[in-house]
Amino acid sequence: MVREVYTAVSPLLVLLAMVPLIKWVRVAQREHYLSGRMLIFVRLWYRDSFGSLLGALVAVLAMVLAAATGLALTAKLIAAGLGVGAELLLPLGLTLRGRTGKLALTARARRLIVVSLALDAVAAAALSVVGMGLAAGVLLGLAAPLVVEAGLRITAPLEARMMSRFVEQATSTLKRVRPRVVAITGSYGKTTTKNYTTALLEGSYQAVASPASFNNRGGLARTINEHLLPGTDVFIAEMGTFGPGEIASLCEWIPPEIAVLTALGPVHLERFGSEAEILRAKLEITAAAQVVIVNVDIPRLALAAKMLTNAGGKRVVPVSAISLDADVLVKPNDEGELVIYTGGSKLARVPANDLAATNLACAIAVALEVGVEPAQIVERVANLKSPANRLVAGLLPESGVEVLDDTYNSNPSGARRALDALIRRGEPGCRRVVVTPGMVELGRQQYPENFRFAKAVGMSASHLVIVGRTNRQALEDGAHEALETPGHLLEGVARVANRAEALAWVRKSATAGDVVLYENDLPDHYP
Repeated sequence: MVREVYTAVSPLLVLLAMVPLIKWVRVAQREHYLSGRMLIFVRLWYRDSFGSLLGALVAVLAMVLAAATGLALTAKLIAAGLGVGAELLLPLGLTLRGRTGKLALTARARRLIVVSLALDAVAAAALSVVGMGLAAGVLLGLAAPLVVEAGLRITAPLEARMMSRFVEQATSTLKRVRPRVVAITGSYGKTTTKNYTTALLEGSYQAVASPASFNNRGGLARTINEHLLPGTDVFIAEMGTFGPGEIASLCEWIPPEIAVLTALGPVHLERFGSEAEILRAKLEITAAAQVVIVNVDIPRLALAAKMLTNAGGKRVVPVSAISLDADVLVKPNDEGELVIYTGGSKLARVPANDLAATNLACAIAVALEVGVEPAQIVERVANLKSPANRLVAGLLPESGVEVLDDTYNSNPSGARRALDALIRRGEPGCRRVVVTPGMVELGRQQYPENFRFAKAVGMSASHLVIVGRTNRQALEDGAHEALETPGHLLEGVARVANRAEALAWVRKSATAGDVVLYENDLPDHYP
């Protein structure tokens, strides 16, 4: 009887152990199917989670017992069942479907699932042959992120070949429509600059910009194939990169006439290793460009601008928020305005409206290069608004609480700007609240940057709400440092598990007149 149960249950346990694969495919999808990311997220999910570590220990012990030769078959069945049951829950908090970063069953995701399941099936069959059928179920569950990683590497050549067809179509469309191409890159500020630029060109030229964060090979090819119609004057391409050579590859089939470098910082530092490598990757956008617009307020970019100027063959347009020597200067003043200078002469004063000064300077420089009249630029700047989720102000009607939505920002510079915007709001004596999971992908700088941000929050806001576990330690340490600093304003630190709990905290704790800054938001494939 026990042998019959074993024969029936063993394959079922193997099938159940394949369920964790779907969790990790979701992580892979959220991480743009980049190989090498699985182990990073294994560490994130199991670090500082006693429950997940305990569950993993149970699964390992269950696997050992299920493989033991001297143990009764009934005991081995029980051990394997417990192990697979633990794995279905692990890591605690990482769900199959997801709440905010949901799994989309695209064709690519389905291909990755099929390949990963095939790898599992081969491994299960091999283990069964050597008499480890029950242990196989537990082992495969534990190895799910490694199996998905292997699936990513196996499918990468196929995905590249399939994408080539769409790129060839986009290349043909570009050659047929022949728009002027503006390419924008930077560690941050790309989307904001792109949106500002599009708004400044509208009414003078027919412009098409890559939507949302469609800034990679697939997203840009899709934008061109679906939106670039005959009569388009300007195509504005946001170009992101996760490694050297990616932007150079994009520029081979989307050669820009005008290239824009918005900013340089430690964003994606864990992928590149150093800011020097990030700069080298970003400078790939300048190779084919005739005009290069550079934010020279960042020292490394200022040096790059000088290098590009001396190299000859292209014109460099420096822009700034502080220097009158720049070709375009957008300088904040004490009256809540932005003063715009071009060529050293004052062009206009416009309401600041939480606009990003250097991003606006980049956009104005593009508009001037394309041929928009200065008077039209001034008129359109006055009507500019921040892109969605990038320091957008609003009011919660049911409570009278003012909200600053900066949930799409995850960089130190943007966080500081958002905190400055928070400080400017609210009446004396109001509570100022910062809700944040902190900043990610900063490599070695992640802890110190989150520490510094939390300390700055403590010196200018009354409450800090820490979301999730990813940066909790750094944010708590920074807040504690603020509490020991004379002049701090921090009254309390709250810790919540996720976005829903953060919103509930605000609804319960904030009242009319308070100001709440939501700084960054992480999808739920982060702990």
